[in-house]
Amino acid sequence: MTLTEFVQPVLDKRIPAALVAAFLLQTAGALFWAGTAAERISTLERTLAADQSAIARVAVLEDRIAAIKQSLDRIEGKLDRKQTDRD
Repeated sequence: MTLTEFVQPVLDKRIPAALVAAFLLQTAGALFWAGTAAERISTLERTLAADQSAIARVAVLEDRIAAIKQSLDRIEGKLDRKQTDRD
C-alpha cells in the first residue's frame, strides 16, 4: 500500500463542522493571547526604559553628592584648623 492509497480515503471523509469550529476558536484564542502578551511585553519594555533613565540620574546624583561631601570635609577641616590656631 502506497502513501497515496492510504491518505486518499482519509481526505475523502468529511471533517465535522464542530472540529473546524474548535480549530478556529483555538486559533483565535491563541492569536488573542499572543496579542495581549505582546502588549504586556511592550509595556514592560517602556517601563524598563524609563527606569533606566532614572537609574542613570541617580548615579549622577550619587557622584555629585560624593563631590559635595568631599568639599564639605575640606571646609570642616579648614574650620577646625582655624579654631585650633585661635586657641
